[in-house]
Amino acid sequence: MISFGVLRAYSYFCHVESSIYIHIPFCQSRCVYCGFYSQTVLSYRQAYIDAVCREFDLRRDYLPAGSRVRTLYMGGGTPSQLTVAQIEQLFHHIYNNVDGCEEVTIECNPDDVTADFCARLPHWPVNRVSMGVQTFDDRRLQFLHRRHCASQAVEAYHRLREAGISNVSIDLMFGFPGQTIDEWRGDLDRALALRPEHLSAYSLMYEEGTPLYAMLQRGEIEETDDELSRAMYDLLCDQLQAAGYEHYEISNFALPGHRSRHNSGYWHGTPYLGLGAAAHSYDGSSRQWNVSDVKAYIESIGRGEIPFEREVLDDAMRYNDLIVTALRTREGIDLRQLGETLGARYVQHLTESTRKDIALGLLCVEGDRMRLTRKGLYVSDAVMEDAIYSD
Repeated sequence: MISFGVLRAYSYFCHVESSIYIHIPFCQSRCVYCGFYSQTVLSYRQAYIDAVCREFDLRRDYLPAGSRVRTLYMGGGTPSQLTVAQIEQLFHHIYNNVDGCEEVTIECNPDDVTADFCARLPHWPVNRVSMGVQTFDDRRLQFLHRRHCASQAVEAYHRLREAGISNVSIDLMFGFPGQTIDEWRGDLDRALALRPEHLSAYSLMYEEGTPLYAMLQRGEIEETDDELSRAMYDLLCDQLQAAGYEHYEISNFALPGHRSRHNSGYWHGTPYLGLGAAAHSYDGSSRQWNVSDVKAYIESIGRGEIPFEREVLDDAMRYNDLIVTALRTREGIDLRQLGETLGARYVQHLTESTRKDIALGLLCVEGDRMRLTRKGLYVSDAVMEDAIYSD
């Protein structure tokens, strides 16, 4: 048996927070709405895991000197489609070679949360599980091409608890074709009855290139109208806040002390290293992203080459990144820090470009902070578009 966290061979990060994301692009089947890179050829799994470990070796010095990895997130795709041995290989090679990691998350599908999977969980460094429930309506789960049913989701949740996982996040969706407000209330009631520490909820999106988008284009389904979608979002916010959840980001809610530290790092500009095909990385001065092709990724890493593209950030790009990340959060944007970091002209641009949104009650300024109001959360994309800087 591999022991995790007892002895680490070395540590090379300290003081400043950073994080690691491991992308596992494998799925047994694709959901109709998914626009993320994934594939269903599971025969590549072992070669891929070997390549991810090799990429980690090649990129040990990517994150800023003096930073310490505080969070590790294994996402996808479907990480729970890996074998136990493959998951343990990743933890042994990566987690055991960073120091100070406090939050370790693995994503999983309810039908993969088997008795065997849960029997291994206590032997891994995982202290947080994110589970894609999406809905407790079996008809809609079939429509999405999800592999689980509602009862499996509930059973999986209780299995995670029995395995000692005290920090569980579940994902939900709303705005399905034909969905009523009462049906959405039923999903929320069932989710709150479980009392997860964290809940993420998203409006169903029609991404170009997905089967769902094709169904929409053929006229087989209709999008939920804006008025109903707004009512569903308002119900989500009201129900979760009444149940004691903190609404700390547009789509994310947490019981006190249980915000996702990893995702919060993205929204607050924390450097992160992304490992695997299609994974993105950010070191504070540039962004880079790996090729979205498992086979090409494996072959390149095998040659000792990292198949990526890179973009160096200028001040305008840093400002725009801040708009679409920090403004999503409950804390919003620190205007004083913005001025100290990028200069007074960006503070001036932000305040002038959002004057209309402030007057409409979509944004508010409290002291040195600008943030979205409850009214502005639902139209956040439009507000952000107003604030974006362009020459």
